[in-house]
Amino acid sequence: MNIKKIITIAAVVLISVLMIYGFILIRQIFADNTKFEESEVYVFVPTDANYEQVQKIVAPYVEDMNRFDVVANKKSYPANVKSGRFLFKKGMNSNELINALRLNLAVNLAFNNQERLEDFSGRIGSQIEADSLSLLTAFKDTTFLKENGFNEENVLTMFIPNTYEIYWNTSAIKFRDKMIKEYRNFWNEERVEKAKKQGLTPIEATILASIVHKESVKKDERPRIAGVYLNRLNKGMLLQADPTVIYAVKKSTNDFTQVIKRVLNKDLRIASPYNTYYTAGLPPGPIAMPDITALEAVLNPEKHNYIYFCASVERFGYHEFATTQAEHEQNAKKYYNWINSQGVKR
Repeated sequence: MNIKKIITIAAVVLISVLMIYGFILIRQIFADNTKFEESEVYVFVPTDANYEQVQKIVAPYVEDMNRFDVVANKKSYPANVKSGRFLFKKGMNSNELINALRLNLAVNLAFNNQERLEDFSGRIGSQIEADSLSLLTAFKDTTFLKENGFNEENVLTMFIPNTYEIYWNTSAIKFRDKMIKEYRNFWNEERVEKAKKQGLTPIEATILASIVHKESVKKDERPRIAGVYLNRLNKGMLLQADPTVIYAVKKSTNDFTQVIKRVLNKDLRIASPYNTYYTAGLPPGPIAMPDITALEAVLNPEKHNYIYFCASVERFGYHEFATTQAEHEQNAKKYYNWINSQGVKR
């Protein structure tokens, strides 16, 4: 056999080997490598995770981990692991899976109507990596509170209910710092001036808005209710807001899971700064997290002479308003007769 023939055979063998290797490589890189039934799933890689941890996280969704590992190493992923929230789509190949693990996707984080900072921390901790304890610690940091004019009683007023786009792996400190920026954006010069015209600071306006929020789910009625409370404040009257009594009961018993549909006479005597039948002026903090419509109601209240209101038995969800004690007592009698007829004891 001459040298030329040997070289030809060797070349053919080499090309065949390369073709086989190339086919295997292409299959490893571009063949479907998912095993979940859903059209898409999200995987979460914690902060400071290493490649071995990522392997365990993605294993339930990857058909062939050997193929995944080959591509991961070729793309230098093990040395460049990123934390965050990542989207896997059914039918992705290994190359696409690795690419997906490099694209951190934001969470549409939402919150509203939380009654306590602890509840709020739990709500946020269920949506991002930071746990409720680290969030609560960040919110109660004394330096942060002092620098921004809050205290532990009123810091809940800092959080403006909305939906925010935020990365899942955002730390507690970074989340808190984002929220103070959102607070400052909301309380622009115009809104601060509107609050001032009502004799309120932004914190006081939010505390009052929390009462308005709890008084009515009817957004079109909230400006009228806000007007009643502002009239009372201006006259130096007690606010006498039932939602504050309910909050005081919950706080005094440390039970925020209880459902209270009826305020009893004994409740009105609870010695709490949150009970506005007992303590003059606004409570020291919000009784819930008011939504933006309640905040705007306080900033843009209806102008009227009403100083009383009571739940309506003719327009459920709404209230009957009065300018005199006698009118109010008639409205209140209708309501108490109705609630007694319903057998509501608590």
